[in-house]
Amino acid sequence: MRQHRRSPVLESIQPNAAGIDIGSQTDWVCVPAERDSNSIRSFGCFTADLHALADWLAACGVETVAMESTGVYWIPLFQILETRGFEVQLVNAQHVKTLPGRKSDVLDCQWLQQLHSYGLLAGSFRPADQVCVLRSYIRHRGSLIKSACVHLQRMQKALTQMNVHCIKS
Repeated sequence: MRQHRRSPVLESIQPNAAGIDIGSQTDWVCVPAERDSNSIRSFGCFTADLHALADWLAACGVETVAMESTGVYWIPLFQILETRGFEVQLVNAQHVKTLPGRKSDVLDCQWLQQLHSYGLLAGSFRPADQVCVLRSYIRHRGSLIKSACVHLQRMQKALTQMNVHCIKS
């Protein structure tokens, strides 16, 4: 007689985990079902909304959060949550999107919360804040230099079209 093994049941290793689906206008958040009668909520993307989101997570006893990295929309929320003391894992959206069965923002945040509570998500590398600030300054400087070159070329073209030449000595 052959014995059948029961497949192991996944146990939550991070019971205080939340999942957030980031959007350009709305963020969908899921906390464990027993933490609030409405365990899935949507929040706007203005600063006051992001602080309200952080307050709600704290009130629900959340300690760790997984969020998808969508464009640049995740940055303000990431910074607010990190400042408030939450452990924030930034998850590559391409890694999560390959899993089937999710068709909406609500399902996305539930799926992120569930995977994060089981410890199945790997966070992306995020350098220290000082490095991020330096990186943004360097990128902005590069953008300004590139922009200056374009404007200089436009002035040279306009001068050429007006038949204004510089005398070289």
